[in-house]
Amino acid sequence: MQYFSNAGGAVVVRRMIETIRAHKDYLGEIDGRIGDGDHGINMSKGFTLAGERIGPADGFSSSIRILSQVLLLEIGGSMGPLYGSFFKAFFKLSKDTEKITAPLFLAMLESGTAVVKELGGAEVGDKTLVDTLTPAIAAFKEALANDRSFQDALVACVKAAAAGKDSTKEMLAKIGRSARLGERSRGVLDAGAVSSFLILDAMAQQISEIMQSD
Repeated sequence: MQYFSNAGGAVVVRRMIETIRAHKDYLGEIDGRIGDGDHGINMSKGFTLAGERIGPADGFSSSIRILSQVLLLEIGGSMGPLYGSFFKAFFKLSKDTEKITAPLFLAMLESGTAVVKELGGAEVGDKTLVDTLTPAIAAFKEALANDRSFQDALVACVKAAAAGKDSTKEMLAKIGRSARLGERSRGVLDAGAVSSFLILDAMAQQISEIMQSD
């Protein structure tokens, strides 16, 4: 069985933080085309603050709890509460386990996405991060149903997430500020869809690097 250690999993959260910081300007540029342009700044601010508070004794669960709390309590915009709640679900499901397995990771993705959908009211096709997360989860779940490894499921997840992210380019925005643009919202990727892809990709890469088996 493949898994990664909760105790050694802070590097997964740190990888996400590094990725969001590296793409701050890109996320801001995308958001500026059909939104208010603050997605990159707000995300980078929140992830940076969390990174400063994660200590050497923190594991995956405690690190992602710190990230969740910062995003929920200290970051403005629509994405702070959404991502904060998303990661809070990861903490709740992982806090009492030593080994994070593929089924548990799937449960975290499903729970986090369900909360995001409930809070934001978005469904697939609305041009949001849900368009990235939903197919990513479906691909991960299908891989496990076909007895594929945790590693293979992560690869399938990221591939589907990329396709989901790209699909938002020609969608008509139906949620948030960009929904007021109507047809003018077409032709641009959704910033939330992009940031959620970056997060999933970063997690998958780092988990793959620290993967263990027994």
